[in-house]
Amino acid sequence: MLIYNDIFSWKGFGGKLRLGSGKCRLRIFDLTKKTKEGLAHLRPIIVIVSDVPASGMSIRSCAGHIATTIADQFNIKTSRIFYVEFYPEIEYGEENKKKIPERYEAVNFTWQDSKALNAKWSILRPPMLDSIKTLINGIK
Repeated sequence: MLIYNDIFSWKGFGGKLRLGSGKCRLRIFDLTKKTKEGLAHLRPIIVIVSDVPASGMSIRSCAGHIATTIADQFNIKTSRIFYVEFYPEIEYGEENKKKIPERYEAVNFTWQDSKALNAKWSILRPPMLDSIKTLINGIK
């Protein structure tokens, strides 16, 4: 079940200067609310973030800070989060003939004192990739 689908703003970590503040597209799915029957998920809260051009800050550069803020603001147990970064296809070059394909990356964190640290990225592959795409396509 989709529980959030909007532009999400996070405050920076630089005091008055708000260094590292930005915006991203955030989608949160809670698979525990989907059905009472069927497969139990170890990390049923699917968090999918994407860059937005107006942000000025990339999701990759602030991954830990964004994950920490989301867990805190939405009161999500950190052990239950499956965090994904989505990068849509980019076309460029003469007549947009060149493409960088879309990609989905799972980000695993070491959680310490409710803070997401030591981000490690890995490309999502089927069948998990297929499940994430199904979730996203279901809200368009």
